[in-house]
Amino acid sequence: MNHRIEKDLVLEPPQAPSFGDMVAVFARIGLLSFGGPAGQIALMHRTLVDEKRWISEERFLHALNYCMLLPGPEAQQLATYVGWLLHRTRGGLAAGLLFILPGLLVILGLSAAYAVFHEAGWLQGLFFGLKAAVLAIVIEAVIRVGKRALKHRLHYAICGLSFLALFVFNIPFPVVILAAAVAGLIAGRFAAFSAVPAEGDMLSGPPTSLRRTLLTLIAWLLVWQAPLLLIFGLTAGNTDNVFSSLFGFFSQMAIVTFGGAYAVLSYVAQMASGHYGWLSPGEMLDGLALAETTPGPLVLVLCFVGFIAAFRNPFGLDPVLAGLVGGTLAAWATFAPSFLFIFVGAPYVERLRKNRIVANALSAITAAVTGVILNLALWFGLHVLFGEVGRLTLLSSPGDGGQAPLASLPWPVWASIDWAALALSLLSAVLVLRFRLGVAPVLAVAAVAGWIVRAAL
Repeated sequence: MNHRIEKDLVLEPPQAPSFGDMVAVFARIGLLSFGGPAGQIALMHRTLVDEKRWISEERFLHALNYCMLLPGPEAQQLATYVGWLLHRTRGGLAAGLLFILPGLLVILGLSAAYAVFHEAGWLQGLFFGLKAAVLAIVIEAVIRVGKRALKHRLHYAICGLSFLALFVFNIPFPVVILAAAVAGLIAGRFAAFSAVPAEGDMLSGPPTSLRRTLLTLIAWLLVWQAPLLLIFGLTAGNTDNVFSSLFGFFSQMAIVTFGGAYAVLSYVAQMASGHYGWLSPGEMLDGLALAETTPGPLVLVLCFVGFIAAFRNPFGLDPVLAGLVGGTLAAWATFAPSFLFIFVGAPYVERLRKNRIVANALSAITAAVTGVILNLALWFGLHVLFGEVGRLTLLSSPGDGGQAPLASLPWPVWASIDWAALALSLLSAVLVLRFRLGVAPVLAVAAVAGWIVRAAL
């Protein structure tokens, strides 16, 4: 009898938390969200689905699928979407901002220290253990999400092909997602490929109308472009200045960059160091190291670029103040559109949740996203465990024109393996997978162990 009652309790639908509880949890997520998009998605899944049970697995993956289709930082968009599900607009604002603000404040402070002292090596040592722990958390996320998302043989095939397309052949991310959606639509005509979420799932979508959508769109377009007034005031209407260039460039990046941070960083590095001359390629790598070892989305490296660019071209302001303005402008231009995409699109996405045709396509996208997370996890793992990672080029058969490149994949320099990082990653994996410790204790243990190891070397 007790066993039956316990089973019924487990099957109860998720319950929405109070606004205060939600704020506290997302503040914690914002402070602990290390490891780029893979680690952040893993942390949110573990906290919101498994520990708090505020949102069902199906609802989480449905939101993740939509965010993966959008340009910009998918992890921050996912936090905003879940916050919107729990407490509508104020919930989405709170969750999205709390996901950004801790890392933004840290990266602005570190950028100022870097600009003044031009030193970042100490930070890499400080966060050495954290990166090793995040690798274990990411691996657990791949296992956990894979078990629940891959329910059909075709799911496994899509997951594997998506991983190979991204990791080996460098196929553009939107092409991979679109191909998965088409495969799901085709498969759905011949077999029961996916299940539509249950009618009793938490929080039905609010009513939508064209008028509501247009008002929301206009409001967030105005919010997004509001910094133009600040720029006009600082520069007295002069458009030939670094602030205008930064805001225009990063606003463009926000609407055309698909595939998350890893897809955009190479292009930004090329434009920032080559076209604009804001910083050198080596400094861009230093900024990436700072962003990878601080909480929040990896695209916060764009705030580093904005800070350094304005610091060196202050337009009559104090250099540090100009840097803070430039970094904030980069953040505003990057993240404001994410709120627009969620608040305008989420009500319609929720209405499509019960549509079986859409569910078939999204089911396949979920499988592809699992492959994406696996790709990010492997990419992250290579850079944690090895000091040098190059690319192995795979060649086609020789022909009249010689050997033509067929594909390439990241390949570590085996002699550069970091045995201390490997040991800390294994320790963290044991704590996560064997002893089921929470994220905060694992990060704390790994950080202390990493500090001790670095101090001893």
